Amino acid sequence: MRSLIMAAAISLAFTLFLTPVFLKLFRKLGWGQVIRTPEAVENPSHGAKRGTPTMGGLIFIAGTIVGYLAGVYAGGSTPSLSALLVLWVMVGFGAVGFIDDYMKVRSQRSLGLSGWRKVIGQLLVIVPFGVVALLPAFQNRWGQTPASSSVSLFRDIPWLDLMVIGGPILGWLLYLAWISVIGVATSNSVNLSDGLDGLAAGSGVLVVGSYALIAFRQFQQSCVGAAASLEGCYDVREPLNLATVAAAFAAGLIGFLWWNAPKAKVFMGDVGSMAIGGVITAMAILTRTELLLLVIAGVYVLSSGSVILQRAYFKITRGKRLFLMSPFHHHLEMRGWQEVTIVVRLWIIAGLLAAVGVGLFYVDWLTQVSG
Repeated sequence: MRSLIMAAAISLAFTLFLTPVFLKLFRKLGWGQVIRTPEAVENPSHGAKRGTPTMGGLIFIAGTIVGYLAGVYAGGSTPSLSALLVLWVMVGFGAVGFIDDYMKVRSQRSLGLSGWRKVIGQLLVIVPFGVVALLPAFQNRWGQTPASSSVSLFRDIPWLDLMVIGGPILGWLLYLAWISVIGVATSNSVNLSDGLDGLAAGSGVLVVGSYALIAFRQFQQSCVGAAASLEGCYDVREPLNLATVAAAFAAGLIGFLWWNAPKAKVFMGDVGSMAIGGVITAMAILTRTELLLLVIAGVYVLSSGSVILQRAYFKITRGKRLFLMSPFHHHLEMRGWQEVTIVVRLWIIAGLLAAVGVGLFYVDWLTQVSG
């Protein structure tokens, strides 16, 4: 518990107090936000954001790493494989986003990596993650691997074990394809949500914070340790470390949000939004709550879902639009809603969905215990 609190406190302090130092560096390097001309014409408020320091995601990525390592060592422990896997996906997805941001800033055009190049970069991160997380060579002394080959909701679903369904070879391919879909879909959904000041960061606090609560509950009811004989225990590896790294990340986002809230002094850029998506992906897989992600991170699903619906409706109707603009938050802007109003209300929606997700998780535990 001390490690968790220490990690969160240090990460919060890092992003809250050191962001101005990073902003001076970003301005010196010329890392200013690039705004597409059509976007600036359709919405002048977006044009006014041109030149605001970007790539701020580097700040809370660094804060998370510093906070987690300091917290773990302060608690007299060492970094665990599960937490290091979360950091791997965070940094890896963030690196893909950084390349995209840097290309935009360098060319002063809003054209960075193409969609498929981003996907390839994400796959280069998620596939090694998946292999290490499931290989028997990385089992602990209780025979646990960080990930599972089963699709999960509140815990593993036994009849959806991909290794049983597909066998040794096809099973591995199905497993890697499944976690790749989770990673690519989640990171790009967060990326689409990063269109208004503070929207992606504030929602990220609520979503990742929820995963910290879930992981801590799994620690309290772990199948390894004092609760091993209890009904409904969780066969999740190193849940306290997962809770610690999630708490560090959520706290780092809170400190960053101080500077990113409307009117933003810094933008997180793709490096930040993809890092958020990476952490959510890793936490969902390692806490065995993959399908529950659709509820807990529902505010991000709303953004990507609105884009998919817009494109499908446009093709089906041969030119008509379902929304004035997608993602959905831009539709609300075009309807005349103020940016702050949209952001706060979507934060409320994000909080409600995250609370529903955590509540369903707890109800499942009650069912297991009483059943």
